[in-house]
Order: sequence, then structure tokens, then C-alpha cells
Amino acid sequence: MLKNVIFDMGNVLIEFLPERLVKRCRLAPEDEQILLKEVFYSGNWKKHDLGLVDEKELYELSVSKLPEHLHNAAEEMIFRWQDPLVPVEGMADLIRELKEKGLNLYLLSNAGRDQKGYWNRIPGSAYFDGTVVSAYEGCAKPDRKIYEILLDRYGLIPEECLFIDDMEENLTAAADLGMAVYRFDGDIERLKNDILKKSEGEKTC
Repeated sequence: MLKNVIFDMGNVLIEFLPERLVKRCRLAPEDEQILLKEVFYSGNWKKHDLGLVDEKELYELSVSKLPEHLHNAAEEMIFRWQDPLVPVEGMADLIRELKEKGLNLYLLSNAGRDQKGYWNRIPGSAYFDGTVVSAYEGCAKPDRKIYEILLDRYGLIPEECLFIDDMEENLTAAADLGMAVYRFDGDIERLKNDILKKSEGEKTC
């Protein structure tokens, strides 16, 4: 029977869509593509999620490859992408309902050390029983190690867990450890029904 629900953060609890984020900077389309490439998709953001570089170091790595007129935009994306945070609609209400039903809630996220600074601003975060964030562990999904850290730290049995993520490779790694998994596509009602069926011990399609 399901006892523990484990949530990813980006595109599950809050929106994290670089193509939307760069729109805030009001750049020409070609500059948007340059910013996306050097800030989000160069590999340096992954280093940030692994805790290998902090925000200042990420900024320095990024601007070394950017034209000067994009330095301010890079600063905005690296230091203030979470201002404002955009919650996934309906998720906070679902989290509260799951907690009221007695389920334990956990976060397993690939994120930088700055996550601690905005976590309490995410609606529903107060209901969580524990968090594991990649930058503090030195490993990231889909590395098996980070799932094992979560299970060991909180004494969780994989067969009693449901892991919710938006990326198939992350779900596959969780399933390999024996967890039930759910790929979130924005449909809160479908997710809610799936969780409630699992928590009641019913079979799902």
C-alpha cells in the first residue's frame, strides 16, 4: 500500500521552463537562443545542480561565453529566475489533501544550493516531511545513489513509495529500485486519482 509520495520540483511543484524564463529579459530571438545555450544548456547548470559551482561561479562561467550586452540577462536568469516563482496550478491543494489523508510527502530534486532560499515560498512546501536536493548530495537524478540517499535517510521502503517526475529517465531509475512511478503532464485530477487509488490499495490501469 502506498504510504509515501515523492515529488520532483521543476515542472511538478513549480514551473521551470528556460524558454519561458528568458522571455522575461525581452531579448531579440537570436539573443534568447544564445542565453539559453550558455546559461541553461552548456552543462554548467548541471554543475550547479551537483553543487560543483555556486551561483556566482555559474555566472562567471556563463558570461565568459556571452557578449557583454547579455551579461545583465544572464545575471537575471542565474540569480533571480525564481522571482517570481510560478506554482503548478492545483498542486498545493493536492499536497494538502494528501497530507490530510495521512500520506508522507518528500521532495527529490535536482537543484542548486540556493533551493533552500526559495523552498518555503513554494505553496505546499510546509507539508513535506523531508527533502533531498542534488547540490547538497553531490549526485543528481537519474543516478541511483540519490534515490538511495532519500530512502535511507527517511527509512522508506521502495514498494511503499510513489515517485512523481516529468522526465522519463528519472522515473526509470526510481522504478528500477522498486518504486511506483508517475510521469506528470500537468493533469492534476488524473494524478490525484492515481494516488488515491494506490493509497487505498486498488489496482490502477
